[in-house]
Amino acid sequence: MNLVKTVALLGILSALLVTVSYWLIGGTTGATVGLLLAAIMNLGSWFFSDKIALAAYNAQPVSQAQAPALYEMVERLCDRARLPMPDVYIIPTASANAFATGRDPHHAAVAVTEGIMRILPEDELEGVIAHELSHIKNRDTFTQAVAATIAGGISWLTQIASYSMWFGGGSRNENRANPVVMLLTIMLAPVAASIVQMAISRTREFAADAGAGNLTGNPRALAQALQRLEQNARQMPLNANPAFAPLLIINGFSGRMMANLFSTHPSTEARIEKLLQLEQKLLG
Repeated sequence: MNLVKTVALLGILSALLVTVSYWLIGGTTGATVGLLLAAIMNLGSWFFSDKIALAAYNAQPVSQAQAPALYEMVERLCDRARLPMPDVYIIPTASANAFATGRDPHHAAVAVTEGIMRILPEDELEGVIAHELSHIKNRDTFTQAVAATIAGGISWLTQIASYSMWFGGGSRNENRANPVVMLLTIMLAPVAASIVQMAISRTREFAADAGAGNLTGNPRALAQALQRLEQNARQMPLNANPAFAPLLIINGFSGRMMANLFSTHPSTEARIEKLLQLEQKLLG
């Protein structure tokens, strides 16, 4: 059911891109451009999703010699999960976060920040790595990258249209939407894209948490890590293109109310509660 829901949501996101193109570029030509953009972005995501996400967060590749403890941890968990060894990256920032990316388990990468390695004890970092490997095993990384790329395309189109409206003197093209429709599209399309992207992300996070708890046999460690990471995110959010926020294990935010309304992840409290329930199940 999660797979069907995810595919449906990706379809809605692609349809939204076509609709935005129809209104902002104009008529059938705009819709055709939207279809081409959706096809190109999905194809581009297939081949370049990992590179795009890693570049968005300035992730730097590291060798086993450069980060032996991190490498050993990833390798040990991959052996346990029967996954190929992904590429390992470190993000040079004090913010504490992590993500995984790649189109399939054979073309995957795990990235962690310097901050997360600094503040988490070994068992909690292991839980975070296991969470990211669960995303790879479930192929969530490709799904999230496609969603991020399409959402980013919608945001780009609306920004271009906004500049055109305010600084370009408008258009005399008869197929172009009237200014009111354009303004509404510019305002609402990115919000709609974000909502769909949130729905996609939220369907995957609980499964990845559960996968991590089962993989390590220690769900409480991940629960403690999530609590620690949320506190850090309030103080030092990992800033980048918002379209890639769903890739992160936890989202940075400035206020609890807005976080609950627009977070790309389930609430940390809900995730912790489910992990503790899993702990009881494993102990029982």
